[in-house]
Amino acid sequence: MSAPAARRARRRWQLRDIVLAVVLGVVFGFVYWALVQAWIGLQVAMGPAGDLAQHVLQGGWLLVAPIAVAITRRPGSGVVAEVIAALMEVVFLGSPVGPVLLVSALLQGVGSELPFALTRYRRFGWDVYALSGLLGAALVFAFSGFRFGWYGQDILLLRLVIHCVSGVVLGGLLARVVVEALARTGVLDDFAIGRDRRSPARA
Repeated sequence: MSAPAARRARRRWQLRDIVLAVVLGVVFGFVYWALVQAWIGLQVAMGPAGDLAQHVLQGGWLLVAPIAVAITRRPGSGVVAEVIAALMEVVFLGSPVGPVLLVSALLQGVGSELPFALTRYRRFGWDVYALSGLLGAALVFAFSGFRFGWYGQDILLLRLVIHCVSGVVLGGLLARVVVEALARTGVLDDFAIGRDRRSPARA
């Protein structure tokens, strides 16, 4: 098999990748629902600044995409996992956001996966994870700004900064910590991340 054909074969979805993306989506659907409850509590605790609570926690809603991509190394896995998580929130957990959450999930998934796609799913350093969180947060901020009328507000820049910092920390860097912790246990050895770690070229 030629080198290009071998690379294409390595990027094809396998059943285990599909199952993992679905499982991650379901699990993080519950995680994201719990974040909504945390958001409500933080909003109350922050008093007059409570409207900024969603930005503080925003990165938490980006976690599943880089985790799915890092484990499977499959194009589209981050988007799929994010959308499944949103479906869980809307259909089964009764998210107050409603169906529009699916649009946000799609944007989050695309933004979060893009940095990995640009490296052809070959680089998974801290910088790529950080950029993943930043772009995921930025895309959904642009969409949410229209929905909630943020544009033109005096605190627009403050919203953006908090939103993007949260994306980098909670949606990017924390995702790498989670992936590395899982990888060290050996439970991911049968996935692409395990094979790449065993490859001398990846050492």
